[in-house]
Amino acid sequence: MNVAKLASRTVYRNGRRSIVTISAMAFACAMMIVFASLMEGVIAGSERNIVAMNTGDIQIHQHGYRDDADIYNVIESSARIATIIRKSGFSAAERLFAFGLMASDNSSSGVQLRGVDLFYEATVTDIHHHIMDGSWLESADPHGVVIGKKLARLLDVTVGDELVFVGQTTDGYMANDRYAIRGVLKSVSVGIDTAAVFMSNTALRELIGLGQEAHQIVIMRNDDHQDLTLATEMIEGMIVQDVEVLNWRQLMPVISQFLEAAHIQTLIMLLFTYIAVASIVLNAMLMSVFERIHEFGIMKAIGVSPWQIVRLVYAEALIQTLLASMIGLILGAALTWYLQSYGLDMSSLAEGMSFAGVALDPVWYAVISLHSLFMPIVFLFVMAVIAVIYPAAKVALLPPIKAIHYQ
Repeated sequence: MNVAKLASRTVYRNGRRSIVTISAMAFACAMMIVFASLMEGVIAGSERNIVAMNTGDIQIHQHGYRDDADIYNVIESSARIATIIRKSGFSAAERLFAFGLMASDNSSSGVQLRGVDLFYEATVTDIHHHIMDGSWLESADPHGVVIGKKLARLLDVTVGDELVFVGQTTDGYMANDRYAIRGVLKSVSVGIDTAAVFMSNTALRELIGLGQEAHQIVIMRNDDHQDLTLATEMIEGMIVQDVEVLNWRQLMPVISQFLEAAHIQTLIMLLFTYIAVASIVLNAMLMSVFERIHEFGIMKAIGVSPWQIVRLVYAEALIQTLLASMIGLILGAALTWYLQSYGLDMSSLAEGMSFAGVALDPVWYAVISLHSLFMPIVFLFVMAVIAVIYPAAKVALLPPIKAIHYQ
């Protein structure tokens, strides 16, 4: 018995039912391809905002600095450590921090001064590309600063306005100076948006009277595919002094767990969606089986085995699933390509939103990958196979005489 030929004829003969079933499966498959691709894009975008905008892959601090950001708690020989790391195939940049009061003509606010290396900072973060108004720092303008979006609103200032800083130097005296705003950043994170003032590390050293040490060394892998844990261990092995070396997942465990859970959320959405699809397949196959019980009885009477009947029912379901997956793949890939190129603008809902202090991009971009394209198809076939078990078993176990006389 040519099972494939008989199954194809049955699918064609019941055209209206087949079209409804195939359309439902294809639509679900396409939507889940789009959803999986969007989730991958959101995860990738969130990780990019965390790593490329501020944190970097790995950070080095003196022990206790993260709990108490004291300006005296510096990394000894930080420049030498950064040089060793760069020679080992990583990118590294030193950072300085200080706290104080920043005032404009109309308001004042507590701020965190961030001194960055104007040459090496660009190798570890992309924050210099995240300017909303104005421009990034330049060595030719030592009194130019870049501030966070919400801080600019709080101080009621724009590019070109002057700010006055009041704080403390490392020797206990008052530190104060005037600075001009060169640029205002887009939303990056809560800490940066509301309190960060970026300046060159040279200007900050001069302001607070700090030597050549740094409070933080930020490191980025030059190969994104390199294992993050292995890279962290490599950095630890390069440094002889007792410092704290942590990657971004260790620094931000809540966000790390959230991103890992996002993959599980995708699988859960696939499961619930395809349970609904499976009910449609089950209903269609049950109708097809009950309409042909008399036919199946005759087939059994002339020698067709129960196993061949099961193969026939499964062949019909798999032909419909194959057609649905092809249509779903084409439609889903086309929609995903569009969302990868142009994104899904959620500004009306997600503008200014953040999770665990990290700003969420209001434009969601999809990411096309083999995983996002074919995982929904695999799920579709699995659910179709499960859904057909009952109809196939029922007709296979039905006695021929009873089937022939079935009304």
